[in-house]
Order: sequence, then C-alpha cells, then structure tokens
Amino acid sequence: MPIPVISIAQMREWEAATWATGQTEAEVIRRAGKRVARRARKLTRASDTILFLVGKGHNGDDARAAAKEIEGRHAKVLEMFLPDTDRLPLESALKEKPALIVDGLFGIGLNRPLSESWQKIITTINASKIPILAIDAPSGLNADTGGTFGAGIEATVTLTVGAPKAGLLAPAAWPFVGRLEVTEDVGLVPCPFATELNWTLPEDFEDFPPSRPVTGNKGSFGHAAIVAGSLGFHGAAVLATRGAQRAQPGLVTLLTQENVYYPIAAQMQSAMVNLWRPEAKLPEGTSALLAGPGLAARDLPDEMRKAVRHWWRDLKFPFIADASALDFLSAEPFQKNCIRVLTPHPGEAARLLNSTAAQVQANRRAALRELSRKYGNCWVVLKGHQTLVGRSEGNIYTNPSGNAQLAQGGSGDLLAGYIAGLLAQPALQADVEKTLRYAVWQHGAAADELSATRHNWTVEELAGNIGDAR
Repeated sequence: MPIPVISIAQMREWEAATWATGQTEAEVIRRAGKRVARRARKLTRASDTILFLVGKGHNGDDARAAAKEIEGRHAKVLEMFLPDTDRLPLESALKEKPALIVDGLFGIGLNRPLSESWQKIITTINASKIPILAIDAPSGLNADTGGTFGAGIEATVTLTVGAPKAGLLAPAAWPFVGRLEVTEDVGLVPCPFATELNWTLPEDFEDFPPSRPVTGNKGSFGHAAIVAGSLGFHGAAVLATRGAQRAQPGLVTLLTQENVYYPIAAQMQSAMVNLWRPEAKLPEGTSALLAGPGLAARDLPDEMRKAVRHWWRDLKFPFIADASALDFLSAEPFQKNCIRVLTPHPGEAARLLNSTAAQVQANRRAALRELSRKYGNCWVVLKGHQTLVGRSEGNIYTNPSGNAQLAQGGSGDLLAGYIAGLLAQPALQADVEKTLRYAVWQHGAAADELSATRHNWTVEELAGNIGDAR
C-alpha cells in the first residue's frame, strides 16, 4: 500500500501510539540502524570508510546503531555535541576522504535557528563534496516546511523513517534531500493517518499488471493508436511507439505526417505505420489513443488541432494528450466516465494555466488539481522530480523512482507511449489510477537500473528497459 505523507506532529503521534503497545524506542532505533547500515553498504564498496556524524538526539542514536551494523566497511564514529570544539576533529576526519558521510546530527525535532557555529559545521560538511546519507531528514532542514534553520546538509540520499515528512517533498527542500527513500519496517505500528498526498512504493505493484489469461490473443489486449511526428521531430514518434510496444498491447498503430513517413516506418517492425489524414478514421478496434509527441512543426494542418479537440471531447476510449497536443486543447467537458489523461511537464502545465513554471513548481499539488478541474476532472501526470499522479479530487501520488539522467529529449515521449500501451488494455482500464502510477514508476525505475550500471545511457536504451524493472 502507498504510505501517507505526514507532518512532524503526526509522526510524534504515530510514535506515541507505538510506545503505547509496549514497543520500545530502543528496538525501533536498533531496526532503523540496521536499515541505515544496509543503505550505507549499497552506497559504498568493500573496505571503504564511512564517517558517522552522531548528534545528541535519537537521530544520533540511529547513526550510532547503524555504525554497529556495518560489515565489510570501516565505520568511524564522530560524536558532535559542541560545534565550537568539534569542528577541528571534523575537518581532520574529512581530510581522510571517507567514501560516505552518514548524517545523524539533527533529526526532525530541530525547531530553532542553528547557531553560527553549527552553520559553519554544515557548510564544512557540504564543501567536502563527499556523498552524504541523511537519516530521516537532512540536518538543518525543517521537515514540515522544507526550509532550513539557517543551513542544511546537502544529502545525496535521505532515508526517512516510517513515512515521508511533508517538508521533504517541498521543491525548496530538493537540493538538500537528494534522493528521498523511505524505510517502513522499523517496528512502528501501522500508520494511523490518511492524507491526500501519498508516497508510492515498489511493493504496490507486486501483482500488477495482472497475469494474462493463457487463452488470450491480440484482440484481448487492445489496440494502441498514436498520432505523432512531424518534420524535424520524427524521433519522438519512434520513441512513443516503442514505449507503447513495451507495454505489450495486442496491436500498435502509428499515424504520422507524410513528410516523415519513410524515416519513421523504416525504424518500425511489429508496429504498423500509416499516414494521418484529416478525413481518415482511427484504426479499427482502437482502444486507446495518444496524440502529441513530435507534433511540433509549424506547418501542421489546422485540421490536426481540430482533431485533437474532437478526440478529447468525443472519444469513448482513453485519450492521452502529450507534448504539442496539450496546446491544441480547449477546456471542454468530455464524455462522462471516459478516461482522459494530460501529461505535462511544468512548462507545459504553466501554459495551460496561464501561469509560470516557477509558480507551478512552487505548489505542484495545487497546479495538478487546477489542471484537472479546468479540463473536466481528467487525470494528470505532472512530470518532473517526484512526478505527481492524480485528479481534481481524491488522492495524489508522488513517484519515488527516477533520477536526473531522465532529463533527456525523448524521455517524456517514451513515457507517454508506455501509458498509451497500458491503457489500451481493457484489464488495465479498470484501475486508471494504479495503471498511471505503475507507468510512471516503471519509467523511473528503468532509469535507476540503467544508472546503476552506467552513467551515459540514452533514451533509446531506456526504451529497451521500460516495463522490466522489478
């Protein structure tokens, strides 16, 4: 199950509910330490030195417990209670170039500005450019607001305990949090809260997509149609089609402009490629339609814009509007109980809302809600770091997978095609929310798996991996 994004006060209530059952703080700290140690090992190599910075509170207790669990690495523990006198030992330890720093200085309980001495300590740690694993929250960060108390540790990875704290997801916090991960299994009772914002877990998809019936055939798994590609932008159509194929609908048909038909068709094998003409009907049996990738040429016929608005308004099967097609839409209602999906990045969302990308990023949840309301309560996949999935009402889901190497041209085209390929399948239309979350998670997880083995992969390689992440 996805887990709620909670406040510091809710975390304290959760802990109190746990202690009331007889569970001890010492046992939770021991388990948290084991999880931190396990993550630290994955971030390092055999015989590396890991520097554990231990503060006064339970955050420090977690770091101390983790140091005891380290195997195959050298654990150096540095207790830091007096910043005026502890700076020299810190500088000496940093000169030894440990492979990783584990930040256990301050946890989520910090609620006052840091002294100048502590700010200098944090500045010194950040200046070392050594990878940092922060426990629960980067020291100095306000885990409710995402601001800092004067300075903040710039973590590579933040392993937060139990559930994400709201401030860790704030855009202002992203440079400090780094990659946010959650460790649940530390002995707390089940979380007693439900919130509108939720954190997706890989375990949410253990039995998804459902197994296919052994008697299934092409007709059982739908027909994804894609309208994409124009002069100078034919690669987007190819990537979107490959994304759809990786989702394994029964059939995939790409409809494209005449002046790019040959370079696109030459790259396709099992997908069908036809010309898009204003008077032509969509392929027989189409069960989902994607429009937009690579429809960026200035000489596109006006009929294309009219067609996109017609599809949005009138189609009875799922329609996904991506890239240029987003600009062709008008805020019209669509047929009741039909599936409609927008997949904007922040800049595109800003255009749709007559806003700015900075304003969208400042409150991504509000932007998603407003987009969905404006376009008939459609589903919205608001792309970017920690992609959001949701509608004007109900839950919103934050995606944990993916990394900065996804910031390549064609990455969004691939995702849009993958979404279309999934939603073409009748069995996956029954739970649109889960299908969209799965698509976004797979896209990011495939990138994470590639990045674990190499740092210069391309979107073409991502197209070969999407759908296979575990």
